[in-house]
Amino acid sequence: MTTAAKEAAYDVKDPALAPEGRRRVEWAGRSMPVLGLIRERFAKEQPLKGRRLSACLHVTSETANLAVTLKAAGADVVLCASNPLSTQDDVAAHLVRDHGIAVHAVKGEDHDRYYRHIQAALAHRPDITMDDGADLVGSLHMIALNRMDDLAPPVRRWVESLPKDARAALVTGVVGSTEETTTGVIRLKAMAKDGVLRFPVIAVNDSETKHLFDNRYGTGQSTVDGIVRATNLLLAGATVVIAGYGWCGRGVAMRMRGAGANVIVTEVDAVKALEAQMDGYRVMPMAAAAPLGDVFVTLTGDLNVIRVEHMRRMKDGAVVANSGHFNVEIDLDGLKQAAQGPRPARPFVDEFVLDGKRLFVLAEGRLINLAAAEGHPASVMDMSFANQALGAEYLVGQGAALSRDVHRVPREIDREIARLKLAAMGTAIDTLTPEQERYLASWDLGT
Repeated sequence: MTTAAKEAAYDVKDPALAPEGRRRVEWAGRSMPVLGLIRERFAKEQPLKGRRLSACLHVTSETANLAVTLKAAGADVVLCASNPLSTQDDVAAHLVRDHGIAVHAVKGEDHDRYYRHIQAALAHRPDITMDDGADLVGSLHMIALNRMDDLAPPVRRWVESLPKDARAALVTGVVGSTEETTTGVIRLKAMAKDGVLRFPVIAVNDSETKHLFDNRYGTGQSTVDGIVRATNLLLAGATVVIAGYGWCGRGVAMRMRGAGANVIVTEVDAVKALEAQMDGYRVMPMAAAAPLGDVFVTLTGDLNVIRVEHMRRMKDGAVVANSGHFNVEIDLDGLKQAAQGPRPARPFVDEFVLDGKRLFVLAEGRLINLAAAEGHPASVMDMSFANQALGAEYLVGQGAALSRDVHRVPREIDREIARLKLAAMGTAIDTLTPEQERYLASWDLGT
């Protein structure tokens, strides 16, 4: 298939939305100076020239700036959505019409269409993949392991139409992958532990310039934004229960407290629970928090964190939202069986009646910050997507030498991104003197 034919093979809501998407992408780009500098260098050096790259990411204005950067580097890019509700349709249209990037993403797409889009990204036969949740890598490995029953039907039908040697080539042709989010890294580390990971993966999420900023400040602000946009609730004086005190949970707890909420944290990790306690939050099990909360937010990456037994204890009018990657943290299947509903109350708000009490679930239990709002601010995604772009370049140069494991972004890349971000912000820092460098490198110098 020619490049032109590939570029024509897209699935977006309406290409006519491109002008609005262009304005949105340009606005985001103003707050992404680090990625802009990388794009300038990439356009000159073409480090990804001739590489086929499939990315499964949230299709937002910030992601669009990454996709354009990857194309500037010479990559042949296909982009699909990593969540059915996170796509900005005008941005998808802009990438197709103005940049010739094959995008397969429509906000609100159903399960079948979502996996047809995954299949399109796999059919690109990528040398490099980018994931936000490990759906691409997971599907590739199900194919490699011949676990056809574990593939979604659209992917399975396509794979079964391929000759066996073509199936094997899907995985063997991959130099490596990058992974954006905590949930995906957890899945990939489990694959590495089980010895099934077939190529190296760069855990962008583990980079300090990613999780210390994107997870904490980005998720913190965008989650509160999504909840407020969906509900128009006053947070001041409300009791908000945060499930999980990782970097995302820390960020949401901090922003909720800043909005005047009384914050409760639930945890299963004793160290994180202790930290939350010392940060000034009340800490208790979910069963104890359930009758107290007005708003509940899950950020754990785990399954059924809020169960029907908890929801039965909640007060009338409680609001339940998720800001973890997958829509599994709230037991929605159990709720649908036990309650009446859902009945639409507002956009992205469904009302259930459980034991005579109203319970409001936001965004079908999917990522509230991307479903009901616009996701993270561009300024923080500047660093995250700088890690993605430089991670892809690193894989092209060093992937063959890396083990089949999950690797961190090299420290020198992490530090360079921080340096560029500080420079863009007009912030200067000290440097070590030669004497200080010698002192820190020594073991035999005392007071």
